[in-house]
Amino acid sequence: MSNIPDGLRYTKDHEWAKLEGNRARIGITDFAQSELTDVVYVEVPPIGKAVKQGEPIGTVESVKAVSEIFAPLSGKVVEVNKALVDQPELVNKEPYAAGWMVVVEASNPGEAKALMDSAAYRRHIGE
Repeated sequence: MSNIPDGLRYTKDHEWAKLEGNRARIGITDFAQSELTDVVYVEVPPIGKAVKQGEPIGTVESVKAVSEIFAPLSGKVVEVNKALVDQPELVNKEPYAAGWMVVVEASNPGEAKALMDSAAYRRHIGE
């Protein structure tokens, strides 16, 4: 059974967003990292890049596949997790903590209403 923390918002594509005021810390879910298996590379957008909800913002490469990361919210990238350059395995070890990917300053925080809460995400993945 996947780790699905309460208090986060989730996308159907298995990203999570932790809302902190008008900012959102973003990563992929425990379910996603377990499906990918060993993550070997993470590509995230540069600081300052504008992103749009539902559009690709980067990729996660594992020994099994390459998967796109989609923006849960529209806005501007204000922080990236530089630790993932040398330690992409953090996504596997701590997907909701040290394995986060970017922080976006949301241009429309109301978009979060379209995201799932933990109970809805559990149903989405069949748990």
